[in-house]
Amino acid sequence: MKFLLTRMRKLYRNSRISQKFFMAFSLTIAIPAVLVSFLFIRTQETQLYKDAMASGSSHVSRLNEQLRSRMDMIENASSTALTQKAFVDFIHSNMRSDGLRLVKFRQNQYEQMHNIIQSHEMISQLSFYVDNPNLHEIWPEIYHYDNFYPQDYWVTLRDEGGTAYRIFALQDGEHTLSYYRLVRLQGQQQKRPSIMEIRVEHSTFFKDMLEETGGNFFSVVMDGKDPARTVYNSQHEFTGNAGEELGDILGSIHRQLDVLEQDDPVKVKVGDHTYYALYKYIAPLDAYVVDIASHQALMKGPRNWYALVVAITLSVLLLIMLFVSHTTRRMFRRLESILVSMRKVRRGQLDAKIDTGLDDKESGDEIDEVAVSYNNMLDEIKRLMTQVVDKQLIAKNAQLHSLHSQINSHFLYNALESIRMQAEVQRQPAIADALVSLGSLLRYSMQWRSDTVALSEELANIQSYIQFINFMEGGSIELTADLPPEVLRYTIPKMCMQPIVENAVHHAAPRGGSVRIGITVSVENDSRLLINIRDDGAGVDPQMLDSLQAVLQGDSDTPIVTSKNGLGLENVHKRLQLHYGKGCGLWIESVQGAYTCVTIRLPWENVNLGGW
Repeated sequence: MKFLLTRMRKLYRNSRISQKFFMAFSLTIAIPAVLVSFLFIRTQETQLYKDAMASGSSHVSRLNEQLRSRMDMIENASSTALTQKAFVDFIHSNMRSDGLRLVKFRQNQYEQMHNIIQSHEMISQLSFYVDNPNLHEIWPEIYHYDNFYPQDYWVTLRDEGGTAYRIFALQDGEHTLSYYRLVRLQGQQQKRPSIMEIRVEHSTFFKDMLEETGGNFFSVVMDGKDPARTVYNSQHEFTGNAGEELGDILGSIHRQLDVLEQDDPVKVKVGDHTYYALYKYIAPLDAYVVDIASHQALMKGPRNWYALVVAITLSVLLLIMLFVSHTTRRMFRRLESILVSMRKVRRGQLDAKIDTGLDDKESGDEIDEVAVSYNNMLDEIKRLMTQVVDKQLIAKNAQLHSLHSQINSHFLYNALESIRMQAEVQRQPAIADALVSLGSLLRYSMQWRSDTVALSEELANIQSYIQFINFMEGGSIELTADLPPEVLRYTIPKMCMQPIVENAVHHAAPRGGSVRIGITVSVENDSRLLINIRDDGAGVDPQMLDSLQAVLQGDSDTPIVTSKNGLGLENVHKRLQLHYGKGCGLWIESVQGAYTCVTIRLPWENVNLGGW
């Protein structure tokens, strides 16, 4: 996996910008389009699912109401039949005692009961099972209790409240629903009560459900206890699609049915198909009315339409990407001309300009602007190269002049050494020492082998300067520099301290006066080297101090020169900031009549503090 990612990263890195641009643009358009299409399809499927479930729930409720209405008709028929008290009394009496009574019963009570049965078209048969040894079984509606199976069913019927439905009749009930009701006479002596049975054909009781042969939902009535006892239309298209899996589907759904009727549909997966089931529990029947739908069947029609939408979307995306590919090739062909010119320049052909084809009044687009700027850059490079050549010539001339100055300086050093020797011969040690100091000053200021020197070298030059000034002006200037040995090795810009000390000598100690000058160093925040040069002279006038601060902070353009050699504080400050940045330079503190302290801020790098 890591190798594959590395390979893909290299392939992307080495591909052309036009290819990267086309890829990025295509992904930017394609990915959102695919996501939007996917979300659209998911949203439509979700809405379709909700609508289908709402339709199925309404259908189940309608079937439930129809079945309950037919149950009410059956119960009304049973109640009407029991109102025929003469009929009920006769079948419980001694029917063998008088033949004339049988004839009259047939003509009156039996005929009335037969008319009641005929008036309810839904009822296919109404029967009485009577525990009467003197009963004549000469009519199809009247039977001895011994013909009822199971014979102890009256106990179950009693425990269930005296009435009960069976979606499959107890006897020969493969396609028949039965309603059973206990019949007891007041003062009845029989051990077993009579049972009235009303039989209704499934094709009549479940007429609406069994007439459905198609649609999104397949309706089934399931026995509450036995999943194998179900009523459904075997000609429904669902049964053909389910095939041999129908039993597994019904069994899986039956295991999840609940008398409490959950709001969410039952969801089962059999094989590669998913099914949803909506149901209602009918307590008197101890059965469930179930509507079953296949997820694949629900989504079959819409998915064909979704596929068409996706195909159109992909076609539009393909056209857009072809247009983008053509446009990017034309655009990056112009960039290629810029790259060709750059390769020529890399080989030294500075005249390899880009032909933009623009008129003087045309500005073009961004690529044209890059090309024009590139041509201008080539012109500037030519100009700068000419300027560099001129500077090199000037530098060479300066080197010759410097060599001539060094020759002249050797003459001065030799002359000073001759004068010093004569002073030694004439026993004038003060003059000899002064000449040594002057020679050191001249040598330090005239020999610039490097722009930076060690801090110890700068201090040595300052000490020579103080010794020479004390001799020349007869003053008493005291210099103290208590610095750690490791700091003395750090390099600092040459002649950055000399002008400050010179300024202190001339302003803090008038001619022939005395002053103490102290030099200390410290490190600020591990990022700045602070060199403090402090004198105990007369200090600086507040107005003058404000002027100095304004100049050093860039708030004033008035030049200030505070030393006779012309290298003033302002010059030192500007050089430091020019080389090291705004965080470096000079800072002045002074109290008139007390002291003046000039702080040099330089970068602290622990190795080299740089030069001018």
